[in-house]
Amino acid sequence: MIQLTRLNGQPLVINSDLIKLVENTPDAVISLVNGEKIVVRETVEQILERIVQFRRRVLDGLQMNFSGWTASIPGSGDVKPKEPPHEER
Repeated sequence: MIQLTRLNGQPLVINSDLIKLVENTPDAVISLVNGEKIVVRETVEQILERIVQFRRRVLDGLQMNFSGWTASIPGSGDVKPKEPPHEER
C-alpha cells in the first residue's frame, strides 16, 4: 500500500498491486486494473519510488533458503524454518 495525495489535498492509500499504469499528463493519472482512474499531486517518479520502497519493505521480511521462502521472526534475527507438508500414514 502506498500513500498519495488527491488534487484536493485529501490523502489516499492505494494498493500498488492494482496499478495498471501511471501517466504523466500535466498531473499524474493512475489507472487501476478495474478501470478506475485517480489523479494525484505526486509526480510519476515519486509514485514509482513509493512502490519500490513498499516492495522492498515486504521483501525484506522474507529470506531465501534451500527449501523455499520463509518469513523471518521479527526482532529475533532468526529464520523460522519452513515445515514440510504433513503426510498421513
